[in-house]
Amino acid sequence: MKWYRREHYLSKIRGFYHDTGLIKVITGVRRCGKSCLMECIAEELLESGVPASNMIYINLDKRGYRAIKTPDQLDRLIEEKSSADGLKYLFIDEIQNVKGFEEVINGFREEDTYSIFITGSNSYLLGGELITKLTGRYLEFDLYPLSFEEYLGMKTYLGKVIQPDITAEFDSYLYDGGFPRALLYEGENKYAYIKGIIQEIYEKDIKKRVKIRNVSIFETVQRFLINNYGATMSLSGILEQLNHEGCHIKRETLNRYIQILLDAKILHCCNRFDLKSKKSIAGEKKYYLADPSFYYALNTDKRVNYGPAMENAVYLYCRSNGYDVNVGRIGKLECDFIVHKNFDYAYIQVAMTIMNSLETENREFRSSENIKDGYPKYLVTRNDLIQHRNGIIHVNIAPFMRDKCQF
Repeated sequence: MKWYRREHYLSKIRGFYHDTGLIKVITGVRRCGKSCLMECIAEELLESGVPASNMIYINLDKRGYRAIKTPDQLDRLIEEKSSADGLKYLFIDEIQNVKGFEEVINGFREEDTYSIFITGSNSYLLGGELITKLTGRYLEFDLYPLSFEEYLGMKTYLGKVIQPDITAEFDSYLYDGGFPRALLYEGENKYAYIKGIIQEIYEKDIKKRVKIRNVSIFETVQRFLINNYGATMSLSGILEQLNHEGCHIKRETLNRYIQILLDAKILHCCNRFDLKSKKSIAGEKKYYLADPSFYYALNTDKRVNYGPAMENAVYLYCRSNGYDVNVGRIGKLECDFIVHKNFDYAYIQVAMTIMNSLETENREFRSSENIKDGYPKYLVTRNDLIQHRNGIIHVNIAPFMRDKCQF
């Protein structure tokens, strides 16, 4: 079967297809497309002339392989499939299902006749044994749900109509999110599928690995963070709000639950950074969703709150393009994002519109105008007339992301 090929990620991995010294680790939230990406890699290898007999593909989530739970079982399975001569290509999907897989994978890597690709759905994959035993022996490729450009490409691939109004199409992207399979469904069926992903994450990536004594309180914390994505939060503030709503939880328990949600890749944490002191601001953070559809799947109100929704889209876009991202503060003003990659920085302010009034326009430009260094400064809006002001680069979000522009 031919899959939609996500060139943005394939181009990063392609140079390591035949590398036997480095394990290629593909991580990402469940259902974001890791398995399909790995199958695309296998397809490209076959198209390049690699014999099918030299391809070993094991999906540990699928029927027939679910009984493989121990390192010895995994070792025997790989050995049984390794009859071909020459370089072999080993693909293992959801490898964290086998506790202690690290020594097995490292053993085959040391034979120097296997190019190894593995996937996993949570941060536990890159913790503990993999870090200590394979430091310098693997490369991580973090996969995100579909970007807006990929969303358009996937719709074309599936034969779905793309609206001529690019802004309207971007609004649909904010509703639909970027889980590839979600594009096959409409209306409530789509959100039922997304709810299923959240439940699957809990059952497979959380419940099996950590002990949660009070599931209802955990779910309350999860819902609170999802409902308040993009808002500045601290542990004290979250505790106060939860207590006000009748959910009584200890500080250490809350901190643990938040870390569990981060490890499961449901949420991403964005720390705040003070531009004057050049230091991180302790305690103040924003949390963004791995996919915007999480919010709509858990809420009956499907209206878009463009402020956090656009921030979330920009955050994911920057992360998927390799930027480190912080929230910035300049005195009493806030810069939505400070992004940097390869020692280059950029400042990004995000607003639904600046066209309501001159006061609105001045407010959104002001924080960038107060930054005195020479790094580029951007104002990202939904669909405004482009303004030119003090060297600040004003862009509209939909064409910027569609055209894969960089900050």
